[in-house]
Amino acid sequence: MVLLLFGIGLPAKIAFGAIHGVIPVAIFTMNACRAVPPVLLKTAAVLRLSPADRIRSILLPSALPMVLTGVRLGFSLTLIGTILGEMFGSQSGLGYLLMTSIGLQNTEVIMAVTVLLIAFAAVVSTALLSWERSLRRDRGQ
Repeated sequence: MVLLLFGIGLPAKIAFGAIHGVIPVAIFTMNACRAVPPVLLKTAAVLRLSPADRIRSILLPSALPMVLTGVRLGFSLTLIGTILGEMFGSQSGLGYLLMTSIGLQNTEVIMAVTVLLIAFAAVVSTALLSWERSLRRDRGQ
């Protein structure tokens, strides 16, 4: 369906990635906003904070660790979606190289691309996880 809408090329890659990654981020963000402790919201009302101050002082610090969890999961799914988009709807990129190598039974290139993708995903996921843990540690969770 995506290929019919966006054709072959960069727009299809972006669409595949966005479809896979936006939903977890949105779900985690909504749940993070719902999980803000009611006592903080009541305190903001008592202090008569403006909506912008409530967002800056209460909502963002409370929700950010959970939002980062969604970003971490969304990143993984976006990477998978982009690779899938390149495999089936592109004429360049690592997914295309992987599919071409599979067709030619070129084991060295298959393994090299796979290791490269795993290393990239591990580095970014570890960085996001450490950032999330530091935010949680700062909040005392």
